[in-house]
Amino acid sequence: PTNRASSKPGAIQCVRCVGVERHRFRITDRVIEGMVSWWARPLEKVYAAVFIDAIMVKTRDGQVRNRPIYAAIGVDLDGHKDILGRWAGDGDGESAKFWLAVLTDLNNRGVRDIFFVVCDGLKGLPDSVSAAFPLATVQTCIIHLIRNTFKYASRKYRDKISADLRPIYTALTAAEARLRWEEFAEKWGTPYPAIVTLWESAWEEFIPFLDYDVEIRRVLCSTNAIESLNAPLAACGARSRALPERAVRTQNALPGDPVAGPEGYRSDEVGRTLEASAQRPGHHVRRSYARSRRTLTRQAIGKPPLTP
Repeated sequence: PTNRASSKPGAIQCVRCVGVERHRFRITDRVIEGMVSWWARPLEKVYAAVFIDAIMVKTRDGQVRNRPIYAAIGVDLDGHKDILGRWAGDGDGESAKFWLAVLTDLNNRGVRDIFFVVCDGLKGLPDSVSAAFPLATVQTCIIHLIRNTFKYASRKYRDKISADLRPIYTALTAAEARLRWEEFAEKWGTPYPAIVTLWESAWEEFIPFLDYDVEIRRVLCSTNAIESLNAPLAACGARSRALPERAVRTQNALPGDPVAGPEGYRSDEVGRTLEASAQRPGHHVRRSYARSRRTLTRQAIGKPPLTP
């Protein structure tokens, strides 16, 4: 059925579509209300560790531009993981100043103390953590530190450098790690002085996890939990699809995110969700590879390529 819903001649609109449009805004409002409620929910007073990291995504608001999305995951004293929030930042890169605003927001939501803040090697970030939580220990992500090391090294020497770095971050004590580091610096300091400067500047934030057992070291040594959380956004960027600006403007929890939701997530549930999210980029890569292989095969036998 149709209904002449406009005064303009010939303007005919489906009645069913009108009903859908009316209910669409109501549903959207209810979703946004739930997300804002989840965003502002009170948090635990003390967290054993908080993992923080940011990812650059493309957003679309008239024009496509890069914008950082900040994320934080907390581990409480019972060992349960909880996504503390996501925040859409300003500017074209990750900022220690914005991280200070994020940590202050966590403080305002009830967090009084954090034992460890695990982060990348962003300049100025330890100062931001100390300003918000003076008693917190800053632990640099070892994976980020090794990645940054490879940026200054020739590709043909990366395997050797990786093998020489391993005794440093697997040392039994911080003193032993320092000895292994001096041996590394003596061997690689001349050809790659920037690597020595990088590790020396990050040393105080690198060694805290060495005071604990292997089980605790595995938890504190990297921000892999955040990497898995950001995997869906990274996959979106790899497919060159920009997020609408509305998705990052109105609330910190992005719409359509399978992890961020009104209810708090615990360790078993977040583990399954993050594992499923981490598999998505590989699925798209395998599918694209299979499609390219079929196209090349048809070209080789003289047949036209398949239409999408």
